Amino acid sequence: MKREELVNYLDGLMAPGKFRDYCPNGLQVEGSSDISRIVAGVTASQALLDVAVERHADAILVHHGYFWKGEDGRVTGIRRKRLATLLANDINLLAYHLPLDAHPELGNNAQLAHRLGWLPEGRFGEQDIAWIGALAEPCELSALSAKVANVLGRQPMVFGDAARPIRRIAWCSGGAQGYFEQAIALGVDAYLSGEISEQTVHLAQESGVAYLAAGHHATERYGVQALAEHLTQQFGITCEFVDLDNPV
Repeated sequence: MKREELVNYLDGLMAPGKFRDYCPNGLQVEGSSDISRIVAGVTASQALLDVAVERHADAILVHHGYFWKGEDGRVTGIRRKRLATLLANDINLLAYHLPLDAHPELGNNAQLAHRLGWLPEGRFGEQDIAWIGALAEPCELSALSAKVANVLGRQPMVFGDAARPIRRIAWCSGGAQGYFEQAIALGVDAYLSGEISEQTVHLAQESGVAYLAAGHHATERYGVQALAEHLTQQFGITCEFVDLDNPV
């Protein structure tokens, strides 16, 4: 397919214009005008770029791309090597950050709910990025933690009473510990995100609301994976998700 066709379709699907983001969404680096193979991943690291080169990809599709606000914009060092790899191999880079967190079906938070069996009821937080809902079957915090570990393939950091009954839960993938206070105010029994800060522990202890830090990478694998599968079904194009694990 043509690059313009893919970009126009993804921009229409992800609706990046609705978000005030920290980076440009959509086509970040222009490559070949013809696309027959896409490699998808969470982050456009050099390791993912190298995989794309090895597999003769025409495009890379990620959640975490380049050109973040506040970064040093000089093309030196790591940035130079990454851009040189893309340009030398005529590979397009497409990235969707907040749009991929928020998408109601293919997004990170929607996919977390689907895999963990949670029932979404609403949104909250900046630009309605965070989600709130209920467990399909209430359980104790220890059982919830075990299920998260089983589904995500890693043990979350958990703060709270292991015997606490969990019925209502809020969640937001990635580095969304800043929404914990809002979740507490909404009356949930637990909140899950990817990361945790020092003050998060005190909030959990003093509020009694459980906090689960399940990993930034681990909680954001499923949106881009679902998007890759969607593109394969929609266009019959080869779009392969490559999971390069990150412990954070």
